[in-house]
Amino acid sequence: MAERSPVMLRVAAVVRVPAASRVPAVLRFLKTAAGTGALLLVLAGCSPMVSIENADVPAWKATALPSAPGSVLEDAGKILNRDRIIQDAVTVPAGRYVLTVTCEGGGKAFFAVSVDGKPIADAGAACNGSREITKLTVPQAGAVEISASSVDAPLIYAYQLVPAK
Repeated sequence: MAERSPVMLRVAAVVRVPAASRVPAVLRFLKTAAGTGALLLVLAGCSPMVSIENADVPAWKATALPSAPGSVLEDAGKILNRDRIIQDAVTVPAGRYVLTVTCEGGGKAFFAVSVDGKPIADAGAACNGSREITKLTVPQAGAVEISASSVDAPLIYAYQLVPAK
């Protein structure tokens, strides 16, 4: 009789891992993610940044919010504390306008628009370089005033008011 070769069978085994033993694996993963996040923060901190106090506002505005043709009111500056900064009022005809605002430095900046001392619009911008647009209507010709403020000082800001097309 021919000798049979041994047959090997593979049997899949199910191993149950208690929930408590999975915790270290999760912690290792979180530590890795946290470690990566910390590394990114450190690397970001190594990049040269100009402080807001020393920022060249006109140079920043030239790229962040260049002057628009037909602008009736615009300003740029630094908010170094929580005091409101008010642009001198300019007489503007009644009509529809677009207010574009931007800021840098973290936090948020707020812009209040009034005509002859009466509030007509509020706008805000996250200070991350994005541009925020607010459409508004000046109900009657008058002295338009825009004030800028923030509780997240210091930051730099720019805005412009142009007639809507």
